[in-house]
Amino acid sequence: MKLFADAGCIGDKYIKITDKGDIRHLSKVLRLKEGDKVDVSDSVEWEYRTEIVSISEEEVLLTIIDKQKFAREPELEATLFQGVPKAGKMETIIQKCVELGVHAIVPVFMERTVVVEKGNFGKKLDRWQKISDEAVKQCKRGMVPQVEEQVRFSEMLKKLAAYDLILFPYENEADYSIKDCLRNLSEKPKSVAVIIGPEGGFADREAGELDAAGAVRVTLGKTILRTETAGMAALAMTMYELEL
Repeated sequence: MKLFADAGCIGDKYIKITDKGDIRHLSKVLRLKEGDKVDVSDSVEWEYRTEIVSISEEEVLLTIIDKQKFAREPELEATLFQGVPKAGKMETIIQKCVELGVHAIVPVFMERTVVVEKGNFGKKLDRWQKISDEAVKQCKRGMVPQVEEQVRFSEMLKKLAAYDLILFPYENEADYSIKDCLRNLSEKPKSVAVIIGPEGGFADREAGELDAAGAVRVTLGKTILRTETAGMAALAMTMYELEL
């Protein structure tokens, strides 16, 4: 696994880990001891290969063996705008998309979203961010993708101008595939927005507004994918064509 440390805990020669959860995981779950190696990231630019000098209930002291710029982070910054799904589907979406290299995830309330905002959405966001944190540690990425605050569809539209490419996987698009789109680009984009609808799909009005915003309608294949599958599939296809 990989640990994440704030800049204030990273010195020229040593790194201090003070997070109780990380200390417990290192000592009780992984059963690491003095002399064992640990990978650490600052979540911004650098990752470190370290060795445990001392370990206690209050602190783990690590000596820096090697320092390198991120090796596992994609150059492409892909943001998933996910129509808020029912039940625990979002947890699976976040976990798998983090593993695939997503840069950020934005929950979006759309016309056909079944979930109702009852004023306690902040608790879900906290839970979802923790899932992102844990997924990053498992796959050893250099930075933690942020699960951003939820937005309405109209608010999402305003954000799209910041992206070089806007992919709009749409169940009513049958001819233009995501492969056609990505292989016909004149230059490689630095940022991509992937927009996925909720269980009920996109309303006609929303599809028209996405067209007007410059989104590219694409199909992900001959079958209609579930909302919890579509984002993963689109992201995997995009990373394959533009990153690998």
